Amino acid sequence: MNIDMNLTDDGVLTELGQRLAGRRVVMGLTQAQLAKQAGVAKRTLERIEAGESSQLLTLIRVLRALDAMAGLEQLLPTAQQSPMALLKEREKGSAGTGRRQRASSKKSGIAEHAPWTWGDDA
Repeated sequence: MNIDMNLTDDGVLTELGQRLAGRRVVMGLTQAQLAKQAGVAKRTLERIEAGESSQLLTLIRVLRALDAMAGLEQLLPTAQQSPMALLKEREKGSAGTGRRQRASSKKSGIAEHAPWTWGDDA
């Protein structure tokens, strides 16, 4: 099954659990062995493989024990700025890494006016 936007959250958890269990079996590990290597309780691993929710740290520990950490890089790669954005940053003379620190809000297109006060409505 493909994990895509059409899959429900529960469906994604179920699929991830099945894939983790499959990798564990291919590596010849029991649930108890993998749980011990990952530093989690066997019952926690059973829940993950059954498609139940778990903490992100637990997933990272299990992935590390399964030698599957490389998949996390593909999950959410480092954001890259466009060449034009980098050039504009350099023209402004900004120092540092050239990466944006935060997203800017969208301008509504409405001109900004002085705040309204009582008695200005006449």
